[in-house]
Amino acid sequence: MININGELVENSSFITFENRGYKYGDALFETLKVVHGKILFWEDHYFRLMASMRIMRMEIPMNFTMEFLEAEILKTINGNGLATSSARVRLNVDRGDGGRYLPKNKAICYSIVVELLEDDFYLASTKESYTVDLYKDYFVAPGLLSTLKTNNKAINVLGSIYAEENKLDNCLLLNTNKNVVEALQGNLFLVSGETIKTPPLDDGSLKGVMRKQIIDVILNSGDYVLDETSISPFELQKADELFITNVIVGIQPILQYRKKIYGTKISEDILKRLNTKLRLS
Repeated sequence: MININGELVENSSFITFENRGYKYGDALFETLKVVHGKILFWEDHYFRLMASMRIMRMEIPMNFTMEFLEAEILKTINGNGLATSSARVRLNVDRGDGGRYLPKNKAICYSIVVELLEDDFYLASTKESYTVDLYKDYFVAPGLLSTLKTNNKAINVLGSIYAEENKLDNCLLLNTNKNVVEALQGNLFLVSGETIKTPPLDDGSLKGVMRKQIIDVILNSGDYVLDETSISPFELQKADELFITNVIVGIQPILQYRKKIYGTKISEDILKRLNTKLRLS
């Protein structure tokens, strides 16, 4: 069952050829993890969505409160029989149908799609190999728009095809200044000694919700130093560890970049602290 503007309908075609998200990528989305009816980091997701809608000049409906959208998400979860399971949720908002580049109306539409997830908490990766390389065919533009989760993900699609063709597990994206900004499916962290670096949002990095959680864990750890600064490709092979973060997998350690092999000690420690934070919240 899919939630379309508050109505649960069977999983069938509901997007018209005139839909602005389909035609122009004039849409935003949030990817959420819901565990036994609890939306993880819901407040952070909600405020990111509201801020993104303002940047996209979308008129936020009066009923788009945190409570309303939470109820709609949980209604969709329940309608799919996942109230006592873990689920991946995509909340999509767009300006509906009509217009070319200039929207014809100001009405906001939303849809909610859910699917089952196996794991409740974030688990340490059991993969024996996780190899990445740089994707250099196209580059991310530094600036505010690149930090948003819009439906315009062409570089991620092309990078994913490149990764599959070259038997890679993931690719790292560069911005037009040739700095590393993120992975195809999440934010990037680089460990060097006790310092953990992550690219700043000004470089064009996605304003990830899990990125924010990991930054909070690092800042409150008392053991590590956080450095939000640009990362040069030359630093990758000098690092002790690299890891990728998103709300679905939590932390994915990178095990190999070209000939460099990485450890996982720090990423595993950060993951334990993240799960402890979740249990206490």
